[in-house]
Amino acid sequence: MGIYLDTAIVAEAAWASKFGWLSGITTNPTLLGKSDLSPDVTLKQLAKLIPGEVYYQLTASDFDGMVAEGKAAFELIGQQTVLKVPATATGFQAVAHLSPSIPCAVTAIYSASQAVVSAEAGAKYAIAYVNRATRLLGDGFSLVQDMANVLKQTNTEILAASIKSPEEAVKTLLAGADHLTLPFDVLQAMAVHELSQQTVDEFAKNGRGI
Repeated sequence: MGIYLDTAIVAEAAWASKFGWLSGITTNPTLLGKSDLSPDVTLKQLAKLIPGEVYYQLTASDFDGMVAEGKAAFELIGQQTVLKVPATATGFQAVAHLSPSIPCAVTAIYSASQAVVSAEAGAKYAIAYVNRATRLLGDGFSLVQDMANVLKQTNTEILAASIKSPEEAVKTLLAGADHLTLPFDVLQAMAVHELSQQTVDEFAKNGRGI
């Protein structure tokens, strides 16, 4: 299991890099648009902060453009690169072409059948937008469960995104997700509970150490 930070804000990544338990950083065009830096500079800085995977989502819509953009991203980020490729007919074609040389994640999956095609195309990850799928389809956890069932005998793992709370994160893992990518506030909330702090305070008040 891996937990990723979903951001393109360098300051957030710098803070989260101190946690010591992140697997990497995921970005998308919307997140990169919120950065004060250019996409190129942002991605380079993110890669320096986190030793794990750095995800870049292709914006081109045609096959040749996707391939060229994917190769350009790899030149920029290096071995940490994972390409996020939209779950479209052309996107799957690009995954089949790029995945032998650059790890790919198919993003914006809304059906188990798309997860099947992702695996056949050679994707390392299949990305489900859990909260968004719940709003649009009625049950994002059911989508993750169906994806997990059809991907059991494959090498493609589920990365769950669009998660709004620690509770939603846990339910997603229970549904069968292999990895989570979380916004900074949810990432922080995963590690804390008011009763944990209360217990620690009691130990500090009444106990002794070395």
